[in-house]
Amino acid sequence: MPSATELRELEDDELETRLNEYRREMLNLRFQLATGQLDNYSRLNDTRRNVARVLTVLRDREIALAEGRDAGPVILEPVMRPPRRRTSTTDDDAEELGADEDEIDEVAVGEELEPDVDDTEDEAPTDVDGDEEDE
Repeated sequence: MPSATELRELEDDELETRLNEYRREMLNLRFQLATGQLDNYSRLNDTRRNVARVLTVLRDREIALAEGRDAGPVILEPVMRPPRRRTSTTDDDAEELGADEDEIDEVAVGEELEPDVDDTEDEAPTDVDGDEEDE
C-alpha cells in the first residue's frame, strides 16, 4: 500500500495508470465478493483507500496549478491541545481544590444546591392614581 508521500513523488501519467489499476482491482474484488469467492475482505477497503489517495494527490495538484503555487506536500503542524482535566466528584478532590471541610459536609456529592429564595412577601399592588375604591 503506497503512502501519500510516495504518490506525490510520481508523475501525473503514472498516477493515472495506478488509478486505473486500483479501480480495476476494486471491480474484481467486488465481483469476488458478490460470488462469494472473496477470502480477504480487508483488501476491498485497502483498494478503496488507495483510490482515494491517488485522487487526493491529483486534486491537490489541480488546485496548486490553479493557484499558481508548487504542488508539493502541504505540511500541517499538529494541533496542541491542553491536557484533559477530570471533574471533581469526591470529597478528596474537593479538598484538593481548596474547599473547606464544612462546605463539603453541608452538601452531599452529586446533590444540587437549591437557589436562594427571597422570603419576603410581595406587597399587594397599589393603585397608581391613588384612587382606591372602597366597596
